[in-house]
Amino acid sequence: MFQRTSGTGPTRSGGAPRQVGGGGVQGRRSGLVLFFAVTFTTSWAFWLIAIALGGSPTSSPTAVPFLLGGFGPVFGAIAVRVRRTRRGEPVPARTVKFRQGVRLFWVLPLLVLASATVVAGALLAEFLGGTRVSLTEGKELVSTVGGVVPFFVSMLIAGPLAEEPGWRGTAYPRLRASMGRLQAGLLLGAVWAVWHLPLFFIEGTVQAAFGLISWSGLMFSLSVLPVALLTGYAYERAGVAAAIAVHLGFNATMAVLTVESPLTQAYILAVQVVLAMTLLATQRDRRTDPPGQAAPHPQPLVTAASRQAGGTRG
Repeated sequence: MFQRTSGTGPTRSGGAPRQVGGGGVQGRRSGLVLFFAVTFTTSWAFWLIAIALGGSPTSSPTAVPFLLGGFGPVFGAIAVRVRRTRRGEPVPARTVKFRQGVRLFWVLPLLVLASATVVAGALLAEFLGGTRVSLTEGKELVSTVGGVVPFFVSMLIAGPLAEEPGWRGTAYPRLRASMGRLQAGLLLGAVWAVWHLPLFFIEGTVQAAFGLISWSGLMFSLSVLPVALLTGYAYERAGVAAAIAVHLGFNATMAVLTVESPLTQAYILAVQVVLAMTLLATQRDRRTDPPGQAAPHPQPLVTAASRQAGGTRG
């Protein structure tokens, strides 16, 4: 999938090697800085407005800045893409391209697997004396939003679709160019957890119900780490679509099962850590060329001797 190139980049036919602007470590770091700056600035600015307005994040006028804040990672991704296009920079080496044989049949199994981690953790907690698994509140939630389809559409928009093009589609490949899956996943997961902090102060959110200084709040923040590893694994399997699927499976199942007990959260966290470590251990971590260096397109070798031997075609 990934090709190694020389430091000078692709060459033009009949000319000197073409230098790739903004490549290498400097280009990768500046891209990450721009992404994180735009992401945090837009998200936190909108969410601070939502905090100031008060009220529920599902009712006007708070709903608008609350929803826009969730799209901060997309805004960050757009900013990086626009700058990359203007500067003529190459696509990062770790970006998963559909035309390179990405198999979308991984999407559904990964969604089911992400959902299964929540179910398995919740059942394990119940078996060991924790909170009993119940679908009562989950059914009420689905009914409140208008049914199964509106529920999944809202869950898709409110998290995975608004975040994954940025976290996995933009930041992750730049981190992966210089570190392994585990390090990149944990680092991005830590940043992702910090990004959620304002949500603890918006009444009506899951995070506000947990409370920032609580065991549930701590478990929520810690759970972001294995989820980041799992979405990173999914991204490398089938791109942003698979990362969205894993994110959706986790969020939707947590909502349907109404997971609030810190003990249940802890068991779910444990299951996800075991799964993430197992998946990472069973897939070879191939290192590639650093970002900012585009793979050269093969050029036909036409020498003067071959021209003379073959003649010219009219």
